[in-house]
Amino acid sequence: MQPHHEHDDGHHHSHGRWGRVAHVLRPHSHDTADKIDTALETSAAGLRALWISLLVLGATAAVQGVVAVWSGSVALLGDTLHNVADALTAVPLGIAFLLGRRTADRRYTYGYGRAEDLAGIVIVVTIAVSAALAGWEAVRRLLHPQPVDGLGWVAAAALVGFAGNELVARYRITVGRRIGSAALVADGLHARTDGFTSLAVLAGAGGAALGWWWADPVVGLGITVAIAVVLKDAARQVYRRLMDAVDPDLIDQAETTLRAVPGVRDVTAVRMRWIGHRLHAEAELVVDAGLTLIEAHEIAADAEHQLVHAVPRLTGVTVHTDPATHPGGHHHAALSHHRRSDH
Repeated sequence: MQPHHEHDDGHHHSHGRWGRVAHVLRPHSHDTADKIDTALETSAAGLRALWISLLVLGATAAVQGVVAVWSGSVALLGDTLHNVADALTAVPLGIAFLLGRRTADRRYTYGYGRAEDLAGIVIVVTIAVSAALAGWEAVRRLLHPQPVDGLGWVAAAALVGFAGNELVARYRITVGRRIGSAALVADGLHARTDGFTSLAVLAGAGGAALGWWWADPVVGLGITVAIAVVLKDAARQVYRRLMDAVDPDLIDQAETTLRAVPGVRDVTAVRMRWIGHRLHAEAELVVDAGLTLIEAHEIAADAEHQLVHAVPRLTGVTVHTDPATHPGGHHHAALSHHRRSDH
């Protein structure tokens, strides 16, 4: 029987001659099952957030719609339609989460996680359209004031709209940040803008009660500016994902982790990219030139193992080792070690 060494995390390595050879010939699989489970759990969490948000916003819009029809409030009707549009953004994002759960194939070798980023674009466009419509409606109401009946009910419906949207916004943003989904965070920010729109309806109703017919459209213009600010933040997040931007702190953390791996003399490059709400990393390491292929591979395997445990939501790692030729340099062409979890 081959001698085995048990790690603290419960994994086993064979250190016999044939065990090491077999380890080179087959992909390293630290935590593969755990990573697959985590990937499915994050997608499930995203879908759960979307459907719960859809139900909450649907109920909110239904309440507002009844009051809008009864009172004749154009502002409340616009807010209701805005909430309906926000609820419907769950559809493209839900489709993206479902696509992201498909396994990689020979055409989409990195999987389908990018669908989530494309959904983020749809959400950003929706926020932009909402800002344009809010601004247009505010200007139109300034030019053509309209009386509103049942101001108390309108104010109550506005509070319902704000509470529903803020609840959904907090839930989406919290889940989105936890699973690393920029699109879900952007959708949460969109819900928050809808809550501000509801407050504008409330302010307008209060102003109308005081006889200030211009209060609602003026506040509406202010809310349009607030929506534009949120639009900028959401667009920046989605743009950075599409451009493969990552938090520089993650790179620092990865480099620190890799330099602490026994046998690693230097870390020459670390690259990361988000694919949906999962991270993929590539690292280039310098090791002693006198190492055998198996020894270099074991260092690479240890490096990716440590990196997966150190960096949250990291599901794919490619490690390339270069032999050092002298104390201050190295040359290329050695060994690449790759491990990628399906999702």
